Amino acid sequence: MPKAAKKAPAKTASASTSASTEFKNFEPYKPKRGEEYMSDKQLEHFRSILLNWKSELMQEVDRTVSHMKDEAANFPDPADRATQEEEFSLELRTRDRERKLIKKIDSTIERINQDDYGFCDACGVEIGIKRLEARPTATLCIDCKTLDEIKERQEKG
Repeated sequence: MPKAAKKAPAKTASASTSASTEFKNFEPYKPKRGEEYMSDKQLEHFRSILLNWKSELMQEVDRTVSHMKDEAANFPDPADRATQEEEFSLELRTRDRERKLIKKIDSTIERINQDDYGFCDACGVEIGIKRLEARPTATLCIDCKTLDEIKERQEKG
């Protein structure tokens, strides 16, 4: 008799963690045969992805502010106060990461405006549409990023 498969615990994703990666609601770009890399259409595609992603992050910031205002309470029980402070601390840490991501998105949009988007900072080759759709703020091609990560691991030991 076969063993019953163990059921994996359900993953709970909070709204704060899902917002930082929710730029997936876009139509993948399908380049036409012979289309120049980083044509105006492609640049507009990535500008749209970045602006939508930034908008979602900004909405999350607004939700956090209103949530913290609404939920802020001076609980008489120290354990309840500590729980609330920890929750707020985690939320603020997430917002700080997202604030840095918004800065990165802004600098990426600036690169698009300066026609400097889509090419590796280290070697100058095309980063690639699929990689940029997976990580729109990428500044290195796969090869250079891999080397960068290997160097980083070697330095840290």
